[in-house]
Amino acid sequence: MENTLEERVAAEPGAFRILTGDRPTGPLHLGHHFGTLANRVRLQRAGVELFVLVADYQVLTDRDVADRLSEHVEGLVADYLAAGVDPSGATIFRHSAVPALNQLMLPFLSLVSVAELQRNPTVKDEIGASRQASVSGLMFTYPVHQAADILFCKANLVPVGRDQLPHQEITRTIARRFNERYGPVFPVPDALLSAAPSLLGTDGRKMSKSRGNAIALSVGPDETARLIRRAVTDGDRHIAYAPDTRPEVSSLVLLAALCQDRDPHDVAAEIGDGGAAALKKVVTDSVNEFLRPIRARRAELTADRTYLRRVLAEGDERANAIADRTLDEVRTAMAS
Repeated sequence: MENTLEERVAAEPGAFRILTGDRPTGPLHLGHHFGTLANRVRLQRAGVELFVLVADYQVLTDRDVADRLSEHVEGLVADYLAAGVDPSGATIFRHSAVPALNQLMLPFLSLVSVAELQRNPTVKDEIGASRQASVSGLMFTYPVHQAADILFCKANLVPVGRDQLPHQEITRTIARRFNERYGPVFPVPDALLSAAPSLLGTDGRKMSKSRGNAIALSVGPDETARLIRRAVTDGDRHIAYAPDTRPEVSSLVLLAALCQDRDPHDVAAEIGDGGAAALKKVVTDSVNEFLRPIRARRAELTADRTYLRRVLAEGDERANAIADRTLDEVRTAMAS
């Protein structure tokens, strides 16, 4: 039987190059950490080559202006490094600093139809959640821009959640069609499905920067305690881990368990009949202990903005060199 993708990565990590990233729209939170950041650190430490995109152009997909962009870009880099990404072995770069990457959008747009973009369920969901009264062309073509992000560096592995699989499939389609039409230039990247836990925000909805219901990696212990005190629970005093029937309580239990690196059923059993107050105390103590070294490292990093800018400048330079070579290959293939 064919080995699973995870088994292949574990057996030969140096054969894989990952592209992943975030939009600089505010500080990263615990949902990001357990959903993506920890996995990036794990894969990099295993020997996989890591490219991390600060998607500053894509800030405009669902908003009219990019507020406090420089501040958010540097904050994002600080979050990455504080969480354990090693900049000496990772390429951390910005959309806006790599022109050749963005030039790939033009030939890539010729390889997909309007109907294919319209059918993309992830785009439909993002349009539905958009803050804008009307949808811009940037939102509509976002999956093609994402394909350029992935293919410019010839990434062959992309960690995604299930909701991002339609985007990933468009990238695979573009790579195959380009290779068929012009010759073999791009790998067809595999999606590495994330087993990331689903954490709810303090209001019981999906944890999100825009909803104000998340615990940012950068907040202090007192603010963390305040946010957890106001978290939604239920009226049952007995604490149990039952995600299907008690989602809010279970999400808090899971958060404490992730921070303690334990089974959530064991954490819930220890709290027992302690009720919501005991649960929130355990969660607060667990989160603050987990974030203590991350906060300390982040404070050091944000005190040295020159270092953060140097990390970005070095990543931008490496990404530019790769993007220029890829664009040259594309031009040569299309002209032949």
